[in-house]
Amino acid sequence: MLKLDDVSVGKNVTVNDLSSTELLRERMLALGLTKGARIEVIRKGPSGDPTVYNIRGAMIALRKEEASLVSVVPF
Repeated sequence: MLKLDDVSVGKNVTVNDLSSTELLRERMLALGLTKGARIEVIRKGPSGDPTVYNIRGAMIALRKEEASLVSVVPF
């Protein structure tokens, strides 16, 4: 399964599942990372972390460890 942190800049994907738990899961859901949400990878930081994503029209930065908990599929 493809993880969000493996997606290249400029690609678009759809959220399939979240592996996060408790407070982190609640935060991700509040940011719009729900099943079926479309995400565009905007840019990666100088060292590859964090990465900026367009999620439902909002620019959100996630660290690699957070993005690795989001399973996605291309669309």
